[in-house]
Amino acid sequence: MLKKNDIGPQAYRDAMAHFAGQVHVVTTDGPAGRRGATVIAACSVSDTPPTVLVCLNRENPKNEPFVANGRFALNTLASHQEPLSVGFSGMTGLPVEERFALGEWDVISTGAPTLKGALAVFDCELIDTKDLATHRVLFGKVTGLRIGDNLRPLIYHDRGYRAL
Repeated sequence: MLKKNDIGPQAYRDAMAHFAGQVHVVTTDGPAGRRGATVIAACSVSDTPPTVLVCLNRENPKNEPFVANGRFALNTLASHQEPLSVGFSGMTGLPVEERFALGEWDVISTGAPTLKGALAVFDCELIDTKDLATHRVLFGKVTGLRIGDNLRPLIYHDRGYRAL
C-alpha cells in the first residue's frame, strides 16, 4: 500500500525540477501595453482548431496585458537564445524595452511580437482563460504560424538551461 504524505511547496518545486521543459517567451502588445515573459508551462491543446495553452503567474500584475490585449505569441526558443530567455525571466530586472532589444521581432497576424529566428512561433487570439491556484491558463487559437530552422531546442531542467 502506498503511503500518502503532505506535499509542501518546496518538495513540490524540488520534484518539478526533474521535469524537463521546452523554454518559450510569450509576448503580447496592444492597448494594455507590451509584455513578454519566459515560460516553460506551455503546450498544444488541439490541432483542430490549432490551439495552445500557456500558464502565467496571475499574482504578478505585470501579466495582466496578456488578457487585456486578447492576443499573445508563443515563441519557442533554440539553445543559442538562452540570453533572451534570461532577459525575459524577470530575474535580471530589465525593463520591457531592454528585454525586447535582446531579439529581432516582427508580427504575423495578431499584432503580438513574434521572434525572428525562433524554432516555432504560434501567434494566437486569446479564446479562454482559467484561473487555478497561483496561475492563469491562457488558451489561444493559433491564427498565425512560423516554423523556423530545426535547431537544438532550449530546455530547462534541474534548475538550469540545457540543450537537447
